Amino acid sequence: MTLKVKAWGKCLYKYNPHFISPKLFTEVIQMQVFNRTTVVTQFILVGFSSLQELQLLLFVIFLFLYLTILMANATIMAVIRYSRTLHTPMYGFLFILSLSESCYTFVIIPQLLVHLLSATKTISFMACATQLFFFLGFACTNCFLIAVMGYDRYVAICHPLRYTLIMNKRLGLGLVSLSGVTGFLIALVVTNLIRDMPFCGPNRVNHYFCDMAPVIKLACTDTHVKELALFSLSILVIMVPFLSILISYGFIVNTILKIPSAEGKRKAFATCASHLTVVFVHYGCASIIYLRPKSKSASDKDQLVAVTYTVVTPLLNPLVYSLRNQEVKTALKRVLGMPMATKVA
Repeated sequence: MTLKVKAWGKCLYKYNPHFISPKLFTEVIQMQVFNRTTVVTQFILVGFSSLQELQLLLFVIFLFLYLTILMANATIMAVIRYSRTLHTPMYGFLFILSLSESCYTFVIIPQLLVHLLSATKTISFMACATQLFFFLGFACTNCFLIAVMGYDRYVAICHPLRYTLIMNKRLGLGLVSLSGVTGFLIALVVTNLIRDMPFCGPNRVNHYFCDMAPVIKLACTDTHVKELALFSLSILVIMVPFLSILISYGFIVNTILKIPSAEGKRKAFATCASHLTVVFVHYGCASIIYLRPKSKSASDKDQLVAVTYTVVTPLLNPLVYSLRNQEVKTALKRVLGMPMATKVA
C-alpha cells in the first residue's frame, strides 16, 4: 500500500511539480486511510490518575460516601414507606427522588471504586455510551422531580384548602412519570448524538466517568452543530425547571408575607428551606458544568465540581430533608422506637 502511494506521488510530481511533493502526498493519503479505518473501541478514564499516591485513600473516602448515600436514601425511603403521617404527595416525590439518586450514584461510583484499585482504567465504547445514557437519564429526571416538588410546595402554601384536590394521586403519578420519561428521552437523544460521532483517537477521557464534554472532545470531526444542540438541551433541562421553581417561590414568598402571625411565617419558610437548599446546590453545580461556553469547558477543576453533583448532592438530599424537616425527624424517631419529646402544658 505504501509503495503504491509513493509511486502515485512521484507520478503526479513528475507531470505537475507544483501539485504536491511525493513525501507530503504519501503522508496525506495515509492519514486519510487511517481516519477511515481506525475506530476507537475503548476509552481510558484518566480521572484521578494524577493523584496516584492517593488512590487507596480516595477509594476509602468514596466507598464510605457511597455506602452513606445508600444508607441515608434507604432510611428516607423506609421512613416514608412505614410512616402513615408521611403518605402525602410531597413525601411521595421525596421517596422517588431518593430512589432516583441511589440509582444515579450506582451508575458512576462502583466503576470509580474499581478504577481506583486497578492499573487499567479502560471502558469499552458501548459501556461508555450505556453509562452516559443512564447518568443523563437519572440526572435529567432529578432536575424535573425537584421542579415538581417546587410546584407541590406552591400548591400547599398558596392553595392549602384545595391542596388535596389539586395534588391528587393521579396528578402525582402523572408528574413523576412525565419527569422520568422526559428525562430518559433526552438522555437517549444526547447519547445517540454523541455515539454517532467518529472517534479515531486519542481515547483518553479527562474525567472519572463518561460525561458529555470530555467525550465530545475526543471526536475527530467538527462538533459545533451537535454541541449547539446539546447546549440547547442543557438549557431545557436546567434553566426551564429552575425558572419554574423561582416563579413558584415568588408566589410562595408573596403568600407567606401575608400571614399575620410570626409563628405561621416561620413554619411556612421552614417547610421550604430544605427544598431550596437542594435546589441551589443541584442547579448551581449543573449550571457550572453544562451552561458554559466551549472555550471554558472540560478543565481539571470540573472533576471537583463533578464530585459535588455526583456524590455530595445525593448525600445532601436525605441529610437536608431529615435534619431540617421536623415531620421527617419525628417519623424517624417513631420508626426507630426512640422516645418522643412531649410538650408540657
